[in-house]
Amino acid sequence: MQDNYAKIQAASAELIAISSDDAGDTKQTVQNHGLKFPVLADKDRAAITDYNVVDPGNNRIARPAAYIVRKDGTIAWKSLDAKAARVPTAQILTELGKL
Repeated sequence: MQDNYAKIQAASAELIAISSDDAGDTKQTVQNHGLKFPVLADKDRAAITDYNVVDPGNNRIARPAAYIVRKDGTIAWKSLDAKAARVPTAQILTELGKL
């Protein structure tokens, strides 16, 4: 995602990641990986639960997922693959292009 962040922004979109870690660990991850996009800490897993992305094998973490949320808050597209695989950025860009 980091490598294609500029392409996501060029599509008039924003990338926001959500971590189940606390704020300190999330900040450390952002720094360690040089992430330029926002990463939100969700230690209590409220957003992770609301978006139904709690990992079925470990309820303390999120499973890989991607959502495209319109400005009005409605979900335009989502990927909740049962496999533990990240959604390719190319697929996300394709879906953004359809909006």
